[in-house]
Amino acid sequence: MDDAGQQRERSALSSTSSIPSSSVTTHNPTVLFFGTSLTAGYGLQPEQAYPAVIEKKAAQAGFEITAVNAGLSGETSAGALRRIDWALKAPADVIVIETGANDALRGLSLEAARSNVEQIVVKAKQTHPDAKILLLEMLAPPNLGRSYTEGFRKIYSSVAKEQRVTLVPFFLEGVAGRPEMNQADGVHPNAAGARLVADNVWRVLKPIIAGLK
Repeated sequence: MDDAGQQRERSALSSTSSIPSSSVTTHNPTVLFFGTSLTAGYGLQPEQAYPAVIEKKAAQAGFEITAVNAGLSGETSAGALRRIDWALKAPADVIVIETGANDALRGLSLEAARSNVEQIVVKAKQTHPDAKILLLEMLAPPNLGRSYTEGFRKIYSSVAKEQRVTLVPFFLEGVAGRPEMNQADGVHPNAAGARLVADNVWRVLKPIIAGLK
């Protein structure tokens, strides 16, 4: 998820993920997935990325949604904060925010990471006041020490509570640290891992979609 992967990731995005797109009209709820390569589906086919898998799962459950994949490889929360205004030009009924993975890998200060995550959520609320917002919890690798890892995890629960948005518990649960669920780099989910990520997110997202009018 390094910065050099950003250009590669742009080409990996599916055609449905190009934003903004004012020419597309649909009555289906639009779910904007904003995040890093974990959202974009680095190393996978566009239809294997977890947002696309969720779109299929929703259809199978009787909910027609339009999933917009706005993931970008190598992006830190600071980069996401700079990019979020552009992403939010697209219409969205639900916004799923995934950020911080690259912050943890680089050991970014907890104060800076929290500030960035909070500002991203605030911007989403301000531009889309009627949208439902989900914040995906991310964990830091244990080699950074207990104090850092515990502090990093608290970022997400505290921001979600203070901003009154929905927290999705660690979305890589069952995937992180399992070789059979990841690509050769040990970081990015493979197709099976992406399906499990989709399950983790859909578990929280489904009742929200069901409640949309």
